[in-house]
Amino acid sequence: MQLKCILLLTLVALQQLYLGEGSRILAAFFFPGKSHFMMTNAIVRELVKRGHEVTFITPFSLEKENLGPNYKEVLIAQYDFWPEIKEMTKTSTILEMTDVPNLTFVRLLTVMGAHSTDFAFDQPEIQEIVNAEDKVGKYDLLLAEQFFNEGALILGHLYQIPIITVSTFGYANYLSQLAGIVSPWSYVPHAFMPYTDRMTLWERIGNVAISGTEDLIREFSYYPKHDAILRKHFSRLLDRVPTIKELERNISAILLNNYMPLTTTRPTSFNMIPVGGLHIQPPKPLPQHLQQFLDGATDGVIYFSLGSQVRSADLPPEKLKIFLNVFGSLKQRVLWKFEDESLPNLPANVKVQNWLPQGDILAHPNVKVFIAHGGLFGTQEAVYNGVPMLGMPVYCDQHLNINQGKQAGYALGLDYRTVSEDQLRSSLTELLQNPKYRTKMQQASRIFRDRPLSAMDTAMYWIEYVIEHRGAPHLVASGVELPWYQFYLLDIVALALAIVLLPIVALCCLCRSSKSKRESRKKAKRN
Repeated sequence: MQLKCILLLTLVALQQLYLGEGSRILAAFFFPGKSHFMMTNAIVRELVKRGHEVTFITPFSLEKENLGPNYKEVLIAQYDFWPEIKEMTKTSTILEMTDVPNLTFVRLLTVMGAHSTDFAFDQPEIQEIVNAEDKVGKYDLLLAEQFFNEGALILGHLYQIPIITVSTFGYANYLSQLAGIVSPWSYVPHAFMPYTDRMTLWERIGNVAISGTEDLIREFSYYPKHDAILRKHFSRLLDRVPTIKELERNISAILLNNYMPLTTTRPTSFNMIPVGGLHIQPPKPLPQHLQQFLDGATDGVIYFSLGSQVRSADLPPEKLKIFLNVFGSLKQRVLWKFEDESLPNLPANVKVQNWLPQGDILAHPNVKVFIAHGGLFGTQEAVYNGVPMLGMPVYCDQHLNINQGKQAGYALGLDYRTVSEDQLRSSLTELLQNPKYRTKMQQASRIFRDRPLSAMDTAMYWIEYVIEHRGAPHLVASGVELPWYQFYLLDIVALALAIVLLPIVALCCLCRSSKSKRESRKKAKRN
């Protein structure tokens, strides 16, 4: 008994020793997109679990999880971005955004990012952090989201700590300049465009148009607006308020929410770390009623969810009728995330619920098809669990994700606006009965899972690496320090053009001068 007590006390002492060695991390996440926090919350939980002290600035609380004394939460108000979305897109629901031009989405994100950052700095909870005494030495790292809230990076400047950002969106066009690399638009598709890395001439034209326009918007509109927000909030604190571009140069690493084969091969820098799928956990036991529903599906289950933002309940009545008629004619069971559980005329083989544990459901062996909108997190979960997809993309990267799945052979796509009963039935029949889709998805799953370290362990390694090496400046490419005209070699192009054109211009001038003199002499002789 005495030996057991000694062993227990030793384990407790070792645990306390481990916790004492943890770093102090300030995690600042302003944007109130709930799906983004699937990745953010997973990282915060793991950091706390590994003994780090985390101060989490968040619009979504984790207090109910009782993460322990190493977790401190700074809960801020949620910025309401829906009025701006409706005004700029002229829509009333997300389902109506399918026809919104991609450039409108680019503009929308820049506006939402600037306004939500301004809103966040107005919150008293953040003002307390901004105005705190003895900032230097209080934290070892700033963790922030790489999604249009770049103003949060000033907290790293105030506290004099290295920065790691989390790109919940995965790869983005603007990460090229931010990481100091060149991503060729000839084969690196913009995240909003439904292209692969093998584009036609017209696709390349479209890709160049949106990628170049986004760069111009960021350079000449977005960054100046964000700079003005920083001057507004920090001029009284700082003799000179750094610009957003200066703050971005202090980013040590970017954790990217993507991984092969869900993204095409492209140039990367040492500090661009792909960790897609780190939010995926081992499956937990399902509630009894769901377990029985799935276990009893001898012919398989179709799982249907449009994610946390797109609502199935917003589908028009005529579209709901199409889905219900087709589902009712199938021998498979259908589990549907539907926000209104009083859905009438529900077939006996269909079960609806306003929230469902998606990852745990997709891990069930009886789930044969996932009907989804093609969001990045849901696509990762489908690939991880080897479940073929029927995609109905609505906006942004959803078209890209589903199109890549179609090209890879593990997904089919439908346009929910024009879908008919025959199209829906034939697509589901093809996915259910043709084994090639599951085979292709299982191949993709093996690639997605096959890594030197798990996604979460990779993220933890690089977070601790940056802290250990005091910002790890050796990871950062010097391209981040170049102005845009040098980054794209426009100064060299201008010099080359000058070298070529100046002699031609000089020769033309000489010829014109010589001609003018000859004409003058002829005129003089006639006189």
